[in-house]
Amino acid sequence: MKKQLLAWLWPALWMILIFSLSHQPAGVSGGISSEIVRRVFESVSSFVPLEFETLHTLFRKSAHFFSYLVLGLLLVRAFRASGTGLKRALWWAFAFSAFYAATDEVHQLFIPGRSGEARDVLIDSAGAAAGLMCYWLVAKFNWQNRKTAQTNW
Repeated sequence: MKKQLLAWLWPALWMILIFSLSHQPAGVSGGISSEIVRRVFESVSSFVPLEFETLHTLFRKSAHFFSYLVLGLLLVRAFRASGTGLKRALWWAFAFSAFYAATDEVHQLFIPGRSGEARDVLIDSAGAAAGLMCYWLVAKFNWQNRKTAQTNW
């Protein structure tokens, strides 16, 4: 029981982090990401032909993708720790991630200077799907290795 609660703690904490970052007004959020991108841009601008705004957009959308990739992984682990079968855990983790992405974008409609974007929900959902696909591939690989080890004795 303790292991299950701990497994659910991690996605809950990650969702709180996503919520808190989404709750920042546009000026604060944009300022943080602009500063990070400015430092990267100064380092790579001599050999990477990207404009600052393009790099900034790529950075922000990548943050969406990878934050939901992590959320998907944390959720599938929590479902598995609760005894859910692999296929159901993958589907529930994806559905929950996509739902949370949609509610997060609605939440941003109420934050000064922010907007809710359907495109961001798609990027978030794609990130969750990518994480879950990786989880599935690793699970399949591990299952195949266990099966091979059992038959090679």
